[in-house]
Amino acid sequence: MTTANNQTMTQWTTETLREQLSQWQAQYGALNGSNLKLDLSRGKPGIEQVSLSNGLDGILQGNFIAQDGTDTRNYGGTRGIAEARALGAEIMGVPEDNIMAAGNSSLSVMHLALRTAMDLGLWGDERIWSKVETVKLLAPVPGYDRHFTLSNHFGIELIPIPIADNGPDMDAARAAVADSSIKGIWCVPKYSNPTGCTYSNDIVSQLAALPKDAAADDFVVLWDNAYAVHDLYEQGDNLASIFEAAAAAGTADHVIQFASTSKITHAGAGVAFLAASATVLDALDKHLGVFSIGPDKVNQLRHVKFLQGRLSAHMADHARIIRPKFELVEEIFSRELGGLGIASWTKPKGGYFVSLDVRPGLASKVINMAKAVGLTLTPAGATFPKGEDPDDKNIRIAPTFGSLEEIQAAMDILTLCIKSASAEQVLGAG
Repeated sequence: MTTANNQTMTQWTTETLREQLSQWQAQYGALNGSNLKLDLSRGKPGIEQVSLSNGLDGILQGNFIAQDGTDTRNYGGTRGIAEARALGAEIMGVPEDNIMAAGNSSLSVMHLALRTAMDLGLWGDERIWSKVETVKLLAPVPGYDRHFTLSNHFGIELIPIPIADNGPDMDAARAAVADSSIKGIWCVPKYSNPTGCTYSNDIVSQLAALPKDAAADDFVVLWDNAYAVHDLYEQGDNLASIFEAAAAAGTADHVIQFASTSKITHAGAGVAFLAASATVLDALDKHLGVFSIGPDKVNQLRHVKFLQGRLSAHMADHARIIRPKFELVEEIFSRELGGLGIASWTKPKGGYFVSLDVRPGLASKVINMAKAVGLTLTPAGATFPKGEDPDDKNIRIAPTFGSLEEIQAAMDILTLCIKSASAEQVLGAG
C-alpha cells in the first residue's frame, strides 16, 4: 500500500479511496475465469502430515498380543487396552485409570457423553437431562461448529458467551448458570477453535469450580482438548490441568475430557480418548456396552507401538510442516491489511486455525466474493450457534491442508476481497 500514508482506510480521502477501490476491483475481475480451486474450509492435516504416520502400516509384524496377554484381534475391552490408555494419559495429562481409549473419533465419545447424560445419567442416579423440558449448554464464541451440530442433534439449546485471549468470560458464565436448565459448557482449552487462545490458569480454576456455582446439580464441563500436543513452536502454550483443579474444587465427577490422535496420525484411522472420574466412566461404560463389544484394539496397539517414546518428536515433525503455513498467513495479513483498520486476526502458537474479524456486516460478502473466484472458506457464521454471527464479521482460516503456493494464492484473494468490500462499505457510509 502506497496511497494510505499510514492512515486507516476511514481516514483516506474519498478520491484516494475510490482510486484504490478501482484498482482492487480490476485485480478481482482479472481472477474470473482463472479456474482456481482452493479450499480452506476445514482444519484437515495435509498429505505431508498424514504421511508422517505411514509407519503404522505393518508395524505389528503379526504380533497382535497386548502387554496383558489380550489378543487385540478379538472382542471385548470397552475401555481399550492398557497401553492405549497410557498413551491417552500422556496426551491428556490424566492418570491412566481415568482414561477410556475408544475408536477413531473424539466426536464419537462426545456423542457418547451427551447421549449418556440425556438418557441414563452420568452418575448412576436420577440426574438425567431428558427428564427436564429444556436442556442448555454454554458455548464460548466464536467456537467449534461440530460442538454446535452435536448439541443440536440432541435438541440441546446453546447459549453463547464471549471468549477472550485467556478463555471464556467467566462473569458471563457464572451469571448464566443461575439458570438450572443450563447443564454444562463446551470448552476447547488449548489453541481454541478458531481463536487459537489457551485458557489461563485462573480461568481453568474457575471452570473447575463452575459446577459448584451452577444451579443445576448435573452440570458438566465438556473439555475438548483436541490440540493438547499441537504446538507450532518448541515453546508452546502451557495449559493448567483441569483434572487437578477439579480434584481440588471437589468437582471431579463434573468434568469430562476428550482428545484423539486424529491430527497426530491418520485422521480417519486414529484413537479417541475420554477422561473422567470412575463414577462417570462406569456410567459411560454401561451405555457403550449396549452398542459396542469393544473398539479396534488392533489399531490401538499399532498407535502405541508407533508413538511410544516419540510423541514429542513426532509432533515436532508436524510443526515443521505447518508452521511456515501459519507464518505465511501472518505475513500476508500484516502486509496487506495491517494498519488499514479493517481487520484483526489471531496469531496462535498452535492448533489448526486463525480467527479473522473483518468490519461488521462483511464476513458473508467477503466469503461469497472469494467463492466466486475459486476460494472456498468456512461458511460465514459457522463459528456461532445456528450459524448466526450477530455481527457477521468472523471468518475461520484453516491453513494446514494446502501447499504454501495454494495458501499464498488463497490469502492474496482473501485480502483483496476484504479490502474491496471494506472500501465499498466505507464509501457507502460516507
